[in-house]
Amino acid sequence: MPNMNPNKMPMPEQAPDVRNKNFDEVTLGYTPEMAIEEAQRCLNCKHKPCITGCPVQVKIPEFIALVAEGKFLEAAAKIKETSALPAVCGRVCPQETQCEQKCVRGIKGEPVAIGRLERFVADYAREHGEEKPVKPASNGHKCAIVGAGPAGLTCAGDLARMGYEVTVFEALHTAGGVLMYGIPEFRLPKEIVQKEIDTLKDLGVEFVLNFVVGRSETIDELFADGYEAIFVGSGAGLPSFLGVPGENANGVYSANEYLTRINLMKAYKEDSDTPIFHAHKVAVVGGGNVAMDAARCAKRMGAEDVYIVYRRSENELPARLEEIHHAKEEGIIFKFLTAPLEVLSDENYNVTGMKCQQMELGEPDESGRRRPVPVEGSEFTLDLDCVIAAIGTSPNPLIRHTTPGLDTNRKGCIIADDEHGITSKDGVFAGGDAVTGAATVILAMGAGKRAAAAMDEYIKNKQ
Repeated sequence: MPNMNPNKMPMPEQAPDVRNKNFDEVTLGYTPEMAIEEAQRCLNCKHKPCITGCPVQVKIPEFIALVAEGKFLEAAAKIKETSALPAVCGRVCPQETQCEQKCVRGIKGEPVAIGRLERFVADYAREHGEEKPVKPASNGHKCAIVGAGPAGLTCAGDLARMGYEVTVFEALHTAGGVLMYGIPEFRLPKEIVQKEIDTLKDLGVEFVLNFVVGRSETIDELFADGYEAIFVGSGAGLPSFLGVPGENANGVYSANEYLTRINLMKAYKEDSDTPIFHAHKVAVVGGGNVAMDAARCAKRMGAEDVYIVYRRSENELPARLEEIHHAKEEGIIFKFLTAPLEVLSDENYNVTGMKCQQMELGEPDESGRRRPVPVEGSEFTLDLDCVIAAIGTSPNPLIRHTTPGLDTNRKGCIIADDEHGITSKDGVFAGGDAVTGAATVILAMGAGKRAAAAMDEYIKNKQ
């Protein structure tokens, strides 16, 4: 008999006034007893609607049924049949708009906590000695992956399991992409990311770090090295700025730089050599997950007042509900319907404030959201010493400038078939943020998975 409790099993977490002063993981995870009780809420529907909401097609009812029986290692193995990064996905996927949105239990209550169960299973397996994967026998073919982020790691894992010799080329000194430089430690501990990467190494995937494709070697030179198909999953790391007067002042960061200094370069540690400005009053402009991450990091770095400045209302915030909830609990101040007009600075070009304007919502724009319209005579000034721009990113232009025959759109994103990742250049496939612009980890993983299948078919058809 299923557990018919209409509510999810609550997730244990650090108290807000404790966690906003440290970088330890906010949520603490389920106990085995909690996991079994939550898993028993699953109705094991015949038509499995939850799977249709998962970009990597995790066999959700099957792994949850195993959890309900206390077979946690078997559940982990079931997830890993389709997902290369379960411990990551269980933490950062927007389950509420994907698998859990499709859950039948959500019609008259809360959906099954699929993400929390996935995290529990992955953590349990890691902590209780799951077997290392065995490297498959080589099929004699070589593939290259450009970028060691979620798309690249997923593509690499799937190809390795098919027997391909896979090499991942990463520009930074650490593999993981946005999982390492973007998402903070308190949301995604880096040791967990490293463990997932170690699993790929066990499968035979080779990682070449500090290698900038387009500079170290071009795409065409990788083909000359014997790689038969190449996947470009280089992400979208080029930040957008505000386009207002004064944004070149000292104390203005892109969210990418701010988060990279903290997460990848460990500026949050007291003994870190990485310089970062320890601000007192911070405004983060933007309303996505990156904005929440930057604001919550600023709070942990010692800022007394941290504002989220967003030009639409709370209803239009694109960030995950969980991230918004946690930010509010941690004392982040939200300034909705507010747009920046100018960054103010003193005679030494240090930030002193930001001139803002109140907005109201007008007719919908091309995104379908109501367009923010300025309210006449509503200007005001926020007293600040730091401004962080978190208003989006685009792909680095290096690859498109050094790869003849690779088509891109007006935003600089690689044009690729969504179903297979096929680009205009023969043998080159692409996916993730390099194609879509900044999106979610799980969507990038889905693109990497589909591209791996297409690359396999491409190479087989050439033989």
